[in-house]
Amino acid sequence: MRPLSLAFLCLVLMLPAGCSSTSAVDALQLPVPSHEKTGSIARPASAVVPPASVGSSTGLAVVDEPKKPEPLVAIDEVAPPMPRSRPDHARRGVIYANGFRDADPVDFGRHSPRKLNVHGVDVSRWQGNIDWAKLQRHGANFVYIKATDGGDHLDPMFMKNWQGADEVGLKRGAYHFFYWCRVASEQADWFIRNVPKVKGALPPVIDVEWNHQSSCKRRPSRAVVLEKMQVFMDRLERHYGQRPIIYTTPDFYADNLQGVFLDYPFWLRSTAQHPGKVYPGRNWLFWQYSGSGLSQGVTGQIDLNVFNGDENDWWAWLGGRRMIADAD
Repeated sequence: MRPLSLAFLCLVLMLPAGCSSTSAVDALQLPVPSHEKTGSIARPASAVVPPASVGSSTGLAVVDEPKKPEPLVAIDEVAPPMPRSRPDHARRGVIYANGFRDADPVDFGRHSPRKLNVHGVDVSRWQGNIDWAKLQRHGANFVYIKATDGGDHLDPMFMKNWQGADEVGLKRGAYHFFYWCRVASEQADWFIRNVPKVKGALPPVIDVEWNHQSSCKRRPSRAVVLEKMQVFMDRLERHYGQRPIIYTTPDFYADNLQGVFLDYPFWLRSTAQHPGKVYPGRNWLFWQYSGSGLSQGVTGQIDLNVFNGDENDWWAWLGGRRMIADAD
């Protein structure tokens, strides 16, 4: 073969086949900017999720309704933060530093949740398939997983998420979205039927809020609301051996929960201001400070939460809770 022909052939073979990057880059949604968002995180337009599992009862609306598709914006992946461990407390485990980002960030000033150490997330079917190891390394030290709502709706990803979180050693708990058109005892029995009673699980959560997307338009009186909540929480406490946590939103709290349930831990949603301004005088255990979080290990947006205390407070709280007995 002539030298000129040989050189030309080599040049052709060396031409690149393409310019696409093979680095892991998550496509994440950026919503229209907003401030206080009082509802649970909606279905991401890009998520691929299984259909809901609904039992034999009728009249229950699936409360997670999809939003209209929004433009996708690529967010460069950053290296996950290294965990901080304390050698003198190695038996306690590891606290992973907060590496979360936010598609709709809020300046909380001197009350920034980033000043607190123990961050976590809550998830449902709308997060699709989760890489739990990545999510944990990126800052999730605990997770609350959507289990049930009403008396016959089970999140179809609950058991997969429940097992996945446990496989990486993530502190996990389950929550129930309370439906105001169903009997409280039926809802408690449905939760108990579907959420395992296992040692080490975080306390169960009752999620109480007004949901404009639900087909149930009933808004009971404050007295009825409190009665229903008490029935539900008493039933769960007897079964799981731990006092339930109350998750709520500003409008629901203002209508129903000021000055009551003082001996229950609260998980407060406040995505525009510190909880101390939105829920004056209320002690809180968890603060949901964003519904537009971004993280490795999950596609789309995710709710971000923080524990009210430092690392020592976290381990003390975990050790001081009434532990759930082994499954019956």
